[in-house]
Amino acid sequence: MPRLFTALEIPGDAALSLSLLRGGLPGARWVDVENYHLTLRFIGDVEGHVADDIANALDRVRRPPFSLALSGVGAFGSRKPHAIWAGVKASPDLTALQAEIERICQRIGVPSDPRKFVPHITLARLKNSNANDVARYLSARGNFSTAPFRVSRFVLMSSRDSVGGGPYIIEEAWPLAGADPRQPALGEGVGAASRLMR
Repeated sequence: MPRLFTALEIPGDAALSLSLLRGGLPGARWVDVENYHLTLRFIGDVEGHVADDIANALDRVRRPPFSLALSGVGAFGSRKPHAIWAGVKASPDLTALQAEIERICQRIGVPSDPRKFVPHITLARLKNSNANDVARYLSARGNFSTAPFRVSRFVLMSSRDSVGGGPYIIEEAWPLAGADPRQPALGEGVGAASRLMR
């Protein structure tokens, strides 16, 4: 059964900037560039009918497109770092979109995520990395930032168990209100998420 989550895609220019952060850290497993994304809401392993309910409810999201910029790098796990990430400049529009998706998931009965929403793009997963090496890596790249990019849709993605995350598949995409509906969905041809379950 696939694992589902809602996310924002990272456009090519920003992904290229992120890819330049790869390397220079022993024990890091770097995420493939094509798998960069910003998770909005982790849903988890769900039955097909629940995936359908979620997809149908997400059809009702009406949010305007907005700009987003990436800024800074950090690590999860202070004493024993386990992931390196790139941060996101504060965005009320991003926070509002995530909160609406969270409310939809809770209304459907998806258990709430105990972790606070911290918008980020995972760059690497760490195994036995030295905390001092991680600190040096972060301090050398602390001024990382990208030009703002336009967010015109959000997606429902799936992943299968693998080492290091990915590959991720876009199951469905929803344009934000005012975005060009003719924009082709990367996952076009894959309809409701439940098709994956059959």
